Amino acid sequence: MRKIFLVTLFLASGIAFAQSQYKLKVEGEVQQPLEISLSDLSKMPRKEASLKDKDGNTHIYTGVAIGDILAKAGVPSGKELHGENLSKYLLVKCTDGYRVLFSLAELDASIADKNVIIADTIDGKPLLEKKGPLRIIAEGEKKPARSSYQVESLTIGHIKD
Repeated sequence: MRKIFLVTLFLASGIAFAQSQYKLKVEGEVQQPLEISLSDLSKMPRKEASLKDKDGNTHIYTGVAIGDILAKAGVPSGKELHGENLSKYLLVKCTDGYRVLFSLAELDASIADKNVIIADTIDGKPLLEKKGPLRIIAEGEKKPARSSYQVESLTIGHIKD
Protein backbone atom coordinates (compact mmCIF):
# COMPACT_ATOMS: atom_id res chain seq x y z
CA MET A 1 0.00 0.00 0.00
CA ARG A 2 2.83 2.36 0.89
CA LYS A 3 4.48 1.75 -2.53
CA ILE A 4 1.25 2.69 -4.34
CA PHE A 5 1.02 5.90 -2.31
CA LEU A 6 4.64 6.80 -3.08
CA VAL A 7 4.24 6.11 -6.81
CA THR A 8 1.05 8.21 -6.90
CA LEU A 9 2.76 11.04 -5.02
CA PHE A 10 5.76 10.89 -7.40
CA LEU A 11 3.54 11.03 -10.50
CA ALA A 12 1.44 13.88 -9.10
CA SER A 13 4.53 15.92 -8.22
CA GLY A 14 5.90 15.34 -11.75
CA ILE A 15 2.67 16.59 -13.30
CA ALA A 16 2.62 19.63 -11.02
CA PHE A 17 6.27 20.37 -11.87
CA ALA A 18 5.62 20.03 -15.62
CA GLN A 19 2.65 22.38 -15.41
CA SER A 20 4.57 24.87 -13.27
CA GLN A 21 7.23 24.97 -16.03
CA TYR A 22 4.65 25.34 -18.82
CA LYS A 23 4.79 28.47 -21.01
CA LEU A 24 2.32 29.42 -23.74
CA LYS A 25 4.31 30.90 -26.62
CA VAL A 26 2.96 33.82 -28.65
CA GLU A 27 5.16 34.29 -31.70
CA GLY A 28 5.38 35.09 -35.38
CA GLU A 29 4.43 38.51 -36.72
CA VAL A 30 3.98 40.14 -33.32
CA GLN A 31 5.51 43.29 -31.83
CA GLN A 32 6.30 41.52 -28.56
CA PRO A 33 6.90 37.73 -28.57
CA LEU A 34 5.67 36.24 -25.31
CA GLU A 35 6.05 33.20 -23.10
CA ILE A 36 3.13 33.24 -20.68
CA SER A 37 3.12 30.96 -17.63
CA LEU A 38 -0.02 29.48 -16.12
CA SER A 39 0.49 31.84 -13.19
CA ASP A 40 0.62 34.83 -15.57
CA LEU A 41 -2.62 33.69 -17.25
CA SER A 42 -4.37 33.32 -13.90
CA LYS A 43 -3.67 37.02 -13.18
CA MET A 44 -5.20 38.25 -16.44
CA PRO A 45 -8.91 39.20 -16.75
CA ARG A 46 -11.02 36.03 -16.76
CA LYS A 47 -13.78 35.15 -19.17
CA GLU A 48 -16.14 32.21 -19.60
CA ALA A 49 -17.20 30.24 -22.67
CA SER A 50 -19.52 27.27 -22.98
CA LEU A 51 -19.03 24.20 -25.13
CA LYS A 52 -20.99 20.98 -25.55
CA ASP A 53 -19.18 17.68 -25.31
CA LYS A 54 -19.80 14.67 -27.57
CA ASP A 55 -22.70 13.57 -25.34
CA GLY A 56 -24.45 16.94 -25.64
CA ASN A 57 -23.60 18.08 -22.09
CA THR A 58 -22.69 21.76 -21.79
CA HIS A 59 -19.53 22.66 -19.88
CA ILE A 60 -18.35 26.07 -18.76
CA TYR A 61 -14.71 26.83 -19.45
CA THR A 62 -12.87 29.72 -17.83
CA GLY A 63 -9.75 31.38 -19.13
CA VAL A 64 -8.44 34.47 -20.88
CA ALA A 65 -9.94 36.07 -23.99
CA ILE A 66 -7.72 35.39 -26.98
CA GLY A 67 -7.94 39.11 -27.81
CA ASP A 68 -6.35 40.02 -24.48
CA ILE A 69 -3.42 37.68 -25.10
CA LEU A 70 -2.91 38.94 -28.65
CA ALA A 71 -3.11 42.58 -27.49
CA LYS A 72 -0.36 41.90 -24.96
CA ALA A 73 1.82 40.71 -27.88
CA GLY A 74 1.02 43.84 -29.92
CA VAL A 75 -1.08 42.12 -32.58
CA PRO A 76 -3.12 44.59 -34.72
CA SER A 77 -6.74 45.04 -33.65
CA GLY A 78 -9.57 47.56 -33.86
CA LYS A 79 -8.73 50.47 -36.15
CA GLU A 80 -5.35 48.88 -36.99
CA LEU A 81 -7.11 45.87 -38.49
CA HIS A 82 -7.58 47.05 -42.07
CA GLY A 83 -5.81 46.73 -45.41
CA GLU A 84 -2.89 44.31 -45.31
CA ASN A 85 -3.56 43.43 -41.66
CA LEU A 86 -6.82 41.78 -42.73
CA SER A 87 -4.77 38.99 -44.32
CA LYS A 88 -3.18 38.04 -40.98
CA TYR A 89 -4.13 34.89 -39.13
CA LEU A 90 -3.68 33.03 -35.86
CA LEU A 91 -2.34 29.48 -36.05
CA VAL A 92 -2.96 27.53 -32.84
CA LYS A 93 -0.49 24.67 -32.36
CA CYS A 94 -1.09 21.81 -29.94
CA THR A 95 1.43 19.40 -28.42
CA ASP A 96 0.00 16.43 -30.34
CA GLY A 97 0.60 18.14 -33.70
CA TYR A 98 -3.01 19.29 -34.16
CA ARG A 99 -3.32 22.79 -35.63
CA VAL A 100 -6.24 25.14 -36.18
CA LEU A 101 -6.50 28.47 -37.95
CA PHE A 102 -8.45 31.67 -37.28
CA SER A 103 -8.37 34.94 -39.22
CA LEU A 104 -7.52 37.93 -37.03
CA ALA A 105 -10.66 39.63 -38.32
CA GLU A 106 -12.97 36.93 -36.94
CA LEU A 107 -11.30 37.27 -33.52
CA ASP A 108 -11.52 41.06 -33.36
CA ALA A 109 -14.35 42.51 -31.25
CA SER A 110 -14.69 45.51 -33.59
CA ILE A 111 -15.54 43.16 -36.49
CA ALA A 112 -17.17 40.04 -35.01
CA ASP A 113 -18.88 38.88 -31.81
CA LYS A 114 -16.90 35.66 -31.47
CA ASN A 115 -16.07 34.45 -27.96
CA VAL A 116 -12.72 32.64 -28.12
CA ILE A 117 -10.72 31.98 -24.96
CA ILE A 118 -7.64 30.11 -23.83
CA ALA A 119 -9.15 28.04 -21.02
CA ASP A 120 -7.43 26.48 -18.03
CA THR A 121 -10.53 25.25 -16.18
CA ILE A 122 -13.67 23.30 -16.97
CA ASP A 123 -16.65 23.60 -14.65
CA GLY A 124 -14.41 25.23 -12.04
CA LYS A 125 -11.73 22.50 -12.08
CA PRO A 126 -8.35 22.38 -13.85
CA LEU A 127 -8.35 20.63 -17.21
CA LEU A 128 -7.38 16.98 -17.12
CA GLU A 129 -3.68 16.37 -17.85
CA LYS A 130 -4.43 14.73 -21.21
CA LYS A 131 -6.49 17.76 -22.26
CA GLY A 132 -4.51 20.56 -20.68
CA PRO A 133 -3.06 22.54 -19.26
CA LEU A 134 -4.69 24.85 -21.82
CA ARG A 135 -7.47 24.48 -24.35
CA ILE A 136 -8.71 26.97 -26.90
CA ILE A 137 -12.51 27.29 -26.83
CA ALA A 138 -14.34 28.77 -29.82
CA GLU A 139 -17.82 29.24 -28.39
CA GLY A 140 -20.82 28.92 -30.67
CA GLU A 141 -19.26 26.94 -33.48
CA LYS A 142 -21.44 24.09 -34.78
CA LYS A 143 -18.53 21.64 -34.55
CA PRO A 144 -15.92 21.86 -31.78
CA ALA A 145 -13.05 21.04 -34.17
CA ARG A 146 -11.21 24.31 -33.45
CA SER A 147 -11.69 23.98 -29.68
CA SER A 148 -8.38 22.17 -29.37
CA TYR A 149 -6.59 20.51 -26.45
CA GLN A 150 -3.04 20.95 -25.16
CA VAL A 151 -2.39 24.35 -26.72
CA GLU A 152 1.34 25.09 -26.80
CA SER A 153 1.67 28.14 -29.05
CA LEU A 154 -0.15 30.93 -30.84
CA THR A 155 1.56 32.03 -34.05
CA ILE A 156 0.57 35.12 -36.00
CA GLY A 157 1.16 34.83 -39.72
CA HIS A 158 0.39 36.74 -42.88
CA ILE A 159 -0.93 35.39 -46.17
CA LYS A 160 1.36 36.52 -48.95
CA ASP A 161 0.92 36.05 -52.69
